[in-house]
Amino acid sequence: MKVISNNKKAFFDYFVSDLVEAGIVLEGCEVKSVRAGGASLKESFVVIKNGEMFLKNAYIKPYEKTSSYKPDERRTRKLLLNKSEIQKFEKMVKEKGFTLVATKIYFNKSNRVKVEVGLAKGKKLYDKRQSEKEKSIKRDLQRLT
Repeated sequence: MKVISNNKKAFFDYFVSDLVEAGIVLEGCEVKSVRAGGASLKESFVVIKNGEMFLKNAYIKPYEKTSSYKPDERRTRKLLLNKSEIQKFEKMVKEKGFTLVATKIYFNKSNRVKVEVGLAKGKKLYDKRQSEKEKSIKRDLQRLT
């Protein structure tokens, strides 16, 4: 599994659970750009509309060797999941405080582009401080050993 982009900000801002692998609909030049490492999930999010999941605001750099057609870098891209999985996520999102975030984009073993989507609940400021404190303690322990 070759990871192209991680969304570290999602784990800082949210409690992420229920991770699921989803396929993504891309143009040919977008796949080449992702292969070259030109993808970012920094400000992206996932929405459910009419029983379908869409990845919004994910950045895929335009492939520079393409001559004619260049799609928009931040266009909405469809995610491919089973209907039952989409319904499960839709039910959870309707509850208060839950949202869907893309946590990573990668190539699986059969060289297909996949997006890892997780159910997220927002952290409060004191939760963020606590996670920073745990990170620094873990870092200090690693330095000592």
